[in-house]
Amino acid sequence: MLETSNKTYQASNSLNSREVDCCIVGGGPAGVFLSLLLARQGVSVTLLESHYDFDRDFRGDNLIPGVMESLEGVGLAERLLKLKHTKIYTQSIQTSSGFVPLADYSRLKTKYPFLVVIPQARFLEFLIDETRKYPNFRLILGAQVRELIEEDGEVRGVRFQSKEGPQEIRSRLVIGADGRFSTVRKIGGFDMIRIPVLMDVLWFRIPRIPEDEGKMNLSVRVKDGFYIGCWERLDTWQCNLNFAKNKYPEIRAAGLPAFRKLICDMVPEFGDRVETLKDWSQLFFLSVEMGRVPRWYRPGVLLLGDAAHIMSSVGGTGINCAIQDAIVASNVLGPCLKSGNAKVRDLAEVQRQRKWPTRITQMLQKLVEKQIIGRALDSEKKRFRVPFYFRIPFVQEMATQVAGFGIRPVHVQTRQ
Repeated sequence: MLETSNKTYQASNSLNSREVDCCIVGGGPAGVFLSLLLARQGVSVTLLESHYDFDRDFRGDNLIPGVMESLEGVGLAERLLKLKHTKIYTQSIQTSSGFVPLADYSRLKTKYPFLVVIPQARFLEFLIDETRKYPNFRLILGAQVRELIEEDGEVRGVRFQSKEGPQEIRSRLVIGADGRFSTVRKIGGFDMIRIPVLMDVLWFRIPRIPEDEGKMNLSVRVKDGFYIGCWERLDTWQCNLNFAKNKYPEIRAAGLPAFRKLICDMVPEFGDRVETLKDWSQLFFLSVEMGRVPRWYRPGVLLLGDAAHIMSSVGGTGINCAIQDAIVASNVLGPCLKSGNAKVRDLAEVQRQRKWPTRITQMLQKLVEKQIIGRALDSEKKRFRVPFYFRIPFVQEMATQVAGFGIRPVHVQTRQ
């Protein structure tokens, strides 16, 4: 586990000033993995995280086969799999006429033909523990970024507030990887194009018992204008109830007993455990958003992950897109930062390589939202059917390939 005192981290490195090659804001998947990849190349990196630890309740817990291959490329995949996790080999949707397969990862040609489900907090701690082995890496927890340092029209670092008071770090490059509510995006003056979405989500967990093993085939179920996804997550089922946009106040007003009944109706297998939901604090409401920044960079600063492109919850792609952003950024910018400076054209190259994969992923999310989710959430439809073309084997194979490796697979470049 990580210590919560940033003094511990600072004392264990050889940096003798607050001047570094790269300052990364945001300790999520993109920021942490990029820190590791850059540190491995000899780039001096400081990672600023606004919280004092990583022990938060994340929802994006699934790692696709393509990400596992990238972890294998840096010697971490097998070690990660030694941590407690679960594997998902298939995904399906249940309708009134039975289960319709959506993806079969077991048929992919890879060493890792499955989704790895691991709490994101444990995944981040695992990466941080590895990154701490490099003396050119520093992590500062509890760092609230307030301002970008700009000189001659170029960003040269950040000013932030910590428990030691106001501080600043000067760097050749600032990377904003601080999520969909990105501070760097806001103070950097980046515009966000918002894309309308049809749904919102309630996340919650139901206890998983030994009797569930081999008896429950849960993925997505549809009923009366709701659909619910249930995934094995260690000793619990991680569930997401999806409903029409802005319907949450109505659900909340109906009360928790009505909510528990809804879950029982949709997943009768949970009838003996749904009473464990005793308070609304056990449920996490997510207002689903989608959007993109037209230009991810300015001189001296670059946005990655949800800071640059907010992904909807469809398919759980956010964590994996963020990691792929980090891989491309490391491949392009690592040598530049190590040898001197990352120029604007280098930042533009990162966006060039990742722009269309993220745009196409968002387009596919909108397609699934319109053709499947929109129909599932239409309470006036008496019977939900999956469009016929989603049942075609070739379409299912292509969907599995994209879900498993992304639109454009990326790999960590190894250098001597």
